[in-house]
Amino acid sequence: MAHVITDRCREAKDQSCVEVCPVDCIHPTAFLDGDEPFQTTTQLYINPDTCIDCGACVPVCPVEAIFMADDLPVDQQKFIELNAAYYQ
Repeated sequence: MAHVITDRCREAKDQSCVEVCPVDCIHPTAFLDGDEPFQTTTQLYINPDTCIDCGACVPVCPVEAIFMADDLPVDQQKFIELNAAYYQ
């Protein structure tokens, strides 16, 4: 089960998670996708098909927005689908 980024990301849209991701599964980012997609999207998303569950992104997130899907708080479950939908 992949990691998931929740709406806490909206507070910062910090890209530290992207810098440590070994498989580039977090988007949109200014340096991978360009400034326009980064600026017009409300938060970052993890591609569940690419994520290898390494967990490298979790400790570097300054707003604690990243969870294992199985560990998501009940009120954040919708972000499993929202992260996947971004890549469809």
